[in-house]
Order: sequence, then C-alpha cells, then structure tokens
Amino acid sequence: MKDHDGGRATVTAPHQTQSALPDFGRLVQRASSDKTDSLAAVQDLRAQLGGATFALVAVFLSPEFLNEATADALNSVFEGVKVIGCTTAGEITPDGISEHQIVAVGFPAANFCASVQFFDHTDEGAESAVPLRVLDQLSDVARQAPDWISEFAFLLNDGLARNEDRVVSLINPALGTVQLFGGSAGDGLNFTETAIFHDGKFHQRASILTLFRTRCRIKVFHFDHFLPTDTRMVVTGADPEARLVREINAEPAAAEYARMVGKDPEQLSPFVFAASPVMVQVGGRYHVRSIQKVEDTGELRFFSAIDEGLVLTVAVADDIVSHLEREMAKLSEHGKPDAIIACECILRRLEIDQIQAKGRISSILSDNNVIGFHTYGEQINMLHVNQTFTGVAIYSADQPDD
Repeated sequence: MKDHDGGRATVTAPHQTQSALPDFGRLVQRASSDKTDSLAAVQDLRAQLGGATFALVAVFLSPEFLNEATADALNSVFEGVKVIGCTTAGEITPDGISEHQIVAVGFPAANFCASVQFFDHTDEGAESAVPLRVLDQLSDVARQAPDWISEFAFLLNDGLARNEDRVVSLINPALGTVQLFGGSAGDGLNFTETAIFHDGKFHQRASILTLFRTRCRIKVFHFDHFLPTDTRMVVTGADPEARLVREINAEPAAAEYARMVGKDPEQLSPFVFAASPVMVQVGGRYHVRSIQKVEDTGELRFFSAIDEGLVLTVAVADDIVSHLEREMAKLSEHGKPDAIIACECILRRLEIDQIQAKGRISSILSDNNVIGFHTYGEQINMLHVNQTFTGVAIYSADQPDD
C-alpha cells in the first residue's frame, strides 16, 4: 500500500479561535443535494454546511456522480478543505433514505481534528508499514488536540476490491482501544464500478482511514435484526479470494441454499438474500455473511470472506422497523446524539423497500439525526460484516456517559 501524501498522514489542526459550536448550533454539519449537475450539487452542499472552518468533509455520492466533473467541483468549491468520500448503494440524507443524491458531513475544526491516510491495495509490499503509519496518526491527533480525549477511526473501502478483511486486520491492532467503524463503497445494484475519493481524485482498489479526535462524546456501535435458527449448512467448495461458494453440503451452492430456505432456485434474488441471510459464529457472536448474487454457473458470490468448512446458519429476521426504533432509543438514553454517521448494508435497504417501510424508517432516521450511506459491507473493529447498521453517535461533551 502506498501513501499519496508522501508517506505521512495528513492532519488538519483544530481551529482554536472559533466557538465550540459552529454555524447553526450543530456539533456536526449535515447536508444533501438532489441537483443532477455536479457543480450545482456541490455548491448546494457547501451553502448548506455553512461558514464553519472544517477539519474534514466527508461526501457520499450516488454512482452517477463518479466522474471528473464531480471531482473538479469538489476541488474548486471546497478548496483548502480536506475532502474524503465514496460512491454509494443509496444515501441517508437528513430527511431519511434516498438515492441519486450527494450527502456531505462537515466536521468543524472547533470540535474535531482529523488525520487521513490513503492505502493502495495494489501495493502489497508496503503492508508491513501500515501499523506504524496508524501509530503516526494516533500521535499526530494527540499532538494537535492534547486536551481532547475522544477518538474514533472511520474506514472507507472500495466495495468491489474484496479486500476489507485484509485491510482491517492490518489496521486494527495498531489502534489499541480506539474503536473503528466503516463501510464499503457501493454502485447501487449494478456491482460494476465503485470508488473512493481522496486528494482530489476518485480511486479504485484503495481504502481511506481517517482518525478523528474530538471534544465531543462518541459511541461507536453496530447492530442487526437477525437471530440464528437451527438450520445449518456447510461450505464444501469455495474460492475464498473471489468470495465464491461453489458447493454447499456437497451440492451445487445456489440450488442447495434455495432448498434450505424453502425457495426454488429460479426465485433467488437480492430480496431473497436480504430476507434469508446466513450467519457465522465468531467469538461467541453470530454475524451475517450476505450473499451478493448468483453467478450464471450456479455459484454464490458473497459480500464478505467465505471459506471451505465454514458452517453457515440460516437466520430469521426481527421486525426491522421496531428493532431500529429500539436501537435508536438505546443511543438516546442519556440524550439524543447531535449526529449519527451511519454505514448501512444495501440488503437492509432492499428489505425496507420490500416491506414498503421506507417512510417509517426515514422518519426514525431523520428524528435521530442520522446521515450516511448504503454499503456493500460494513467494518467494525477487526470484522468485516454484512447486513448491519454500523456507525458512530456524536454527543455534546456536556451529556452524561452511558
């Protein structure tokens, strides 16, 4: 992996002369635009974010904005501001679930400092240096804001590079007690072209790690609404590098999965995969391993790591609306977050669409100040997971701890 900033993390220092609260009285600024012209959309975002000096701005872009015009607009409109981002499988705006938009999150320098590193997946010879570079980031933000004690790490990955497990295994050990969350860039349901944005350009087969230090109180979290059943199957043929399963229970993978979930193989679709995911047990806890699609050969391609001998457990879903309400209530037990930055799996979005719950879910997300994007997979500490709602809740420093 190589660093496009000369091998050193780039850090934006906190702006000490500003008030603790930026424009509009928010700790974190949120914006979204449904304008179809790249420049007009980016200008709209900048106007909504207001006049604060930003440590960093994160943008989550619908795939139709993956072009040079958007990159040029971000560079000109946000000149002098560190901007990172990625393409999405859907956006979460201040009004809830949407698509064909650009979403922006502004982290004011009055409340945050941010250290950013770019990792090129094609430069495998530099992997040994990754932990040292993460330690450099920790040192940098500690020097920039020694009186601030809250830290969290935010990881963006190319969702079609299939490298998330390797990336988090390299990064997480160096973070110590700092919690990491993240998401994989999407491309709607096309699965054709995903990208991340860094240093004024779109990149593929790459990741961005941002380490934040803040005066705010934070809580990194993740949850899903599934429970394991007694129905299990074993992967008996797989290509782990390609995340392909060829055989389940010594039978063709797609046909056997369909039989186990009570479907005809011809019925298999992203909606079926969303409603009947499989889980694996890691460290005493079950995590979803989502299926991306059926290949023409009858193989199953997964969103995350898969290998021969793995025991897959069919999951059953709780009601996604009431479950989300309960989880949001937990995050607000000691006061509502000023913002929740969220990475939500595309398969959750498909389930929401299938049960026609978009309006109810959007109301819950909007009421709880959620902003973010739909992903091709989520990261939480050392794990790459699927079909979760993962993120960080950001609170005023005056709010009590849990």
